[in-house]
Amino acid sequence: MKSVCVQGVGFVGSAMAVAIASVRDKSGNPRYHVTGVDRDNDIGKKRTTLLDQGEFPFPCSDGSLLDALSSAHEEGNLCATTDVSVYESADIVVVDVALDIDFEAEEPRFDTSGLEQGIRTVAERIPEDALILIETTVPPGTCEKILLPVISEELERRSLAAGAVHFAHSFERVMPGSEYLKSISQFWRVYAGATTKAANLCEEFLSTIVDVEQFPLTRVSSITASETAKVMENTYRATNIAFIDEWTKYAETVGIDLFEVIDSIRVRPTHSNIRFPGIGVGGYCLTKDPAFTPAAARQLFGKENLKFPFSELAMQVNQAMPQHSLHRLIQLLDGDIREKIILLLGVSYRQDVGDPRFSPVEALARGVLQAGANINAFDPFLSYWPEMDLNLPATMPDADSFDAVVFTTPHRQFIELDLASWLGNARPVVLDTVNVLSRIQRTRCRSLGVRTESIGRGDGL
Repeated sequence: MKSVCVQGVGFVGSAMAVAIASVRDKSGNPRYHVTGVDRDNDIGKKRTTLLDQGEFPFPCSDGSLLDALSSAHEEGNLCATTDVSVYESADIVVVDVALDIDFEAEEPRFDTSGLEQGIRTVAERIPEDALILIETTVPPGTCEKILLPVISEELERRSLAAGAVHFAHSFERVMPGSEYLKSISQFWRVYAGATTKAANLCEEFLSTIVDVEQFPLTRVSSITASETAKVMENTYRATNIAFIDEWTKYAETVGIDLFEVIDSIRVRPTHSNIRFPGIGVGGYCLTKDPAFTPAAARQLFGKENLKFPFSELAMQVNQAMPQHSLHRLIQLLDGDIREKIILLLGVSYRQDVGDPRFSPVEALARGVLQAGANINAFDPFLSYWPEMDLNLPATMPDADSFDAVVFTTPHRQFIELDLASWLGNARPVVLDTVNVLSRIQRTRCRSLGVRTESIGRGDGL
């Protein structure tokens, strides 16, 4: 049984460890022994302890992933630790260490020091002929210009040849939510190796994890091309979302339903992925990834004059989108939001996920507070909102304490909510920023005297 270490057991690494541990050979036996490895600090210890006990370290709505974790724990082929000596016996190390960038800066710059240290820790210990696979989303050029030299330097210190350890890149497309595990095992992957052998080893490994008959792998010609594919696809999606912002404001101004318009467009196959109106872009990828390539052009390739106007404008538009929801809320309150009590239903950036990182709800909440109102929040997947230092209730609060209710995350619980029954005799204004409420629900609430509006729709629609 081959030994696989997953470096970094965050939202990606923890799920990846479960997916790898779930792989079986033709006899039904585990193919890999998997060890999740994280930093020796409070967060790392908490995550590895939970994973080592067979508990997923984050809120999870995917029963398949939780079942797979339970099976791997019972089988004994999945563990977790902060002890880096485990790299000494690894056949494969999958790197899922986060790399951040200050994407809101006038000229964003990235710092690879943390990732470099992680790679150095592996290169100091990993055996000859093993594979290092980078899944972390990085600025294009990072692997070839920064990480490979670190590995070569450590191998030279060990009196090993530069090619003694194989190096490849295959970015993750992990999507937390109800199909968390499927986003790994039943989804397409792009990959490249520093050498042909490294690419072949990467392909062999990924082919055991991914259903390649239904979701074939794509090998590209260089690691930089593979890195570019990840940030370009996320930049495209972020730009698509930003494009909708101006049409959202147009639809509300002229009194049409933009969701209806977009549905009529999406029937055309070439336009099926056009996005919908919403509160804004959130999460760890779409917010920051558009900043990576412009920064890489400057920092890694020395191309100061290479411009990315669409990417940069998309980031600016997306960062400002929560302010539109704030302005619409103030309008619903007849221009007077001071001292009002606002309930935000949803904190996470994505439905059925307990992940508030870079959530657009945070920007809305800060705007509400700055305008002089008070906020309460409820999210069925979170008990604490670290970005706002706010404890969250365990159950849906009663409606009669609030002047306004804003749907900010499309959790299933909110979609299935009988809003009129929950409101009872309460009559707060209701703003739906994420298309949670059906036309029937909106009409019923209005018939009861509840002022109910949506982002992307004119008043009364």
